[in-house]
Amino acid sequence: MLESDGNMLESKIIAAKSDDNYIENMLFEGETLSDVDIARIEFESVQLIQCQFNNCDFSKALFYNSVFDSCNFANCRFMDSYWKGSKMLKCKGDGGNFSKSCMKETSLTDDSFRYADFSSSVLENCTIYDCNFTEAFLSEIRLKKPKLKVVNFTGADFFKTLLKDIDLTDCIIDGITVSDTCKELRGAIVNAEQAIELARILGIKIV
Repeated sequence: MLESDGNMLESKIIAAKSDDNYIENMLFEGETLSDVDIARIEFESVQLIQCQFNNCDFSKALFYNSVFDSCNFANCRFMDSYWKGSKMLKCKGDGGNFSKSCMKETSLTDDSFRYADFSSSVLENCTIYDCNFTEAFLSEIRLKKPKLKVVNFTGADFFKTLLKDIDLTDCIIDGITVSDTCKELRGAIVNAEQAIELARILGIKIV
């Protein structure tokens, strides 16, 4: 059973920093944190609801079976973070740095990650639904069996991210960036309309 703690998130983080870096079975709602060092904290079965994070550092934090619901962590740092069995729902992570992160069995639903950096990350068995990755940096990502539905990748950078066997048919991929060889696109699953857009990237003229 989750224990609710009003206005206590920052104090719990400070306490965890001086102890075992561990926070579990907690619910935090409507809190605002600014310039807080949350690096290396391990969250187990924690719910964060309608929380605002300003310039916070989550580098190397771990999230197990935890939930971010309607939170704003735009421009925050999540480099080298690890996620398993967790959820991000209706969150704003625009401009966030998630580079070199690892996400397993994690779901992203109705989130915004415009201009966010996920480069060199691993996404394994993740579900991404109705999310906005417009002009996000998605280079050198390893994608393993992702489920992508209604995802906006307009202008996203997929440099050196292999899309073989990745089903993009329900996504927007207009103006994506790939390498000169376009090797990223080999074996990608697309629909007829997307094929026309990719033909443009490949320099093929359709008449």
